[in-house]
Amino acid sequence: MIRIFHHYVSKIAFMLLLLEVLILLTAAVASAPLWLKGRPGGAEQLYLPALAFALVVVFSMGTLGMYQHNQAREDIKSTLLRILPSFVLGFALMNLLANMLPGAQFGRLGSMVFVLGGASVLLARLVVFTSAQSSMLEQRLIVIGDGAIARECMELAASSVGFHQFRVVGFVPVAGEARSVPPAMLLPSDLPLLELARRYAADEIVVSVGDRRNGAFPVRQLLECALGGVPVTDAASFFEREACQIRVDSLQPSYLIFGGGFDQSLMRAAVKRGFDLLASGAIGLAALPLMLLTALAIKIEDGGPVFYRQERVGRDNRVFNVLKFRSMRQDAEQDGKPKWAALDDPRVTMVGHWIRKLRIDELPQMLNVFRGEMSFVGPRPERAYFVAQLCEQIAYYNVRHGIKPGITGLAQVRYSYAASIEDSVRKLQYDLYYVKNNSLFLDLLILLDTVQVVLFGKGGR
Repeated sequence: MIRIFHHYVSKIAFMLLLLEVLILLTAAVASAPLWLKGRPGGAEQLYLPALAFALVVVFSMGTLGMYQHNQAREDIKSTLLRILPSFVLGFALMNLLANMLPGAQFGRLGSMVFVLGGASVLLARLVVFTSAQSSMLEQRLIVIGDGAIARECMELAASSVGFHQFRVVGFVPVAGEARSVPPAMLLPSDLPLLELARRYAADEIVVSVGDRRNGAFPVRQLLECALGGVPVTDAASFFEREACQIRVDSLQPSYLIFGGGFDQSLMRAAVKRGFDLLASGAIGLAALPLMLLTALAIKIEDGGPVFYRQERVGRDNRVFNVLKFRSMRQDAEQDGKPKWAALDDPRVTMVGHWIRKLRIDELPQMLNVFRGEMSFVGPRPERAYFVAQLCEQIAYYNVRHGIKPGITGLAQVRYSYAASIEDSVRKLQYDLYYVKNNSLFLDLLILLDTVQVVLFGKGGR
């Protein structure tokens, strides 16, 4: 992983993006004779269209999720099914640019460059993904500890969520932990850690031990490993780096205090406010016809109110009224007691089912953004009734209220609606990552992922 503006990005994904930009530029240059045939002007006039073509297609592929971690495990059929709509979207965007800026010669880009570019990108992805799954690029881990956190490290490595593979070669038991890993994977604890790392060709050592104050914790041996060229990583850092999560069960207060991040500077606040206004204004204008149709459909279905106002907890625990399109029956909470939204919730209306699935019900919250109560990207605001419960039952839950809540966020694009305490814990881990590492770069990535969530209806209830 490499870190760009505080956010962890896969090296392979980053190299893939640069490679595909180069491939698309090459495809544009290779098909240039067909563009220029019988037309005045030299090749220098096509530099801008070629660059625009490469950037627009990469943007289209990113919008449809082709740079997400799970794409590394797709087969050729799934990759092809994503490339085709990506290039169709790119073709549409290029034609839009040609109509908006006719003097820039965008109209010269013919269909041949899209065919050539698409075939080249497909071939490049097959080569890169096949190489990424090779055992030669597999990273081998030794985990210090054999408790629940150690087991979660093994599960994360086995899940293959990223572009590169991990394999836990064994666990070094530490006294005082309840064993949660397979006994067959335990390594001899009487050997020095550096010797173990070299014997098993470990690329990294992950420390999952929670209690490090007893004499059984091998501090000196871990120092020898670090000095001997074997990287030593804390489990919390491992989860943050590989899963974009700050795991509550492996979190020490010192990690939040001394771990960096949490940028609340005046510059960051100004940039984020500008992004909020620009993104909300642009999307609000583009979605205005859709919002009018949604309001009409809600009114026709049961004649009830179009909008729904609900108290939510925002930054610094301030309560405000969030505005949404009504997606449930008017008597959804007859007894006055708040309830979690469940899968296939019977309280959801027919129109509500679709606007929740496509996240259209969230669009009126643009007004909350303009009021300064919310950001466009941030943790989802929760109801005060549930916040009181969650703060009592989940450690560090109140940390998410250190910044403004958002219409969309990392937890929204990586996880579905929270319908229980367990779901809230999982979402909190993404929210903590965002609070700690938020930046304009991460906001833009989440915005792109949100487009995919809306297009494919992921996570709706």
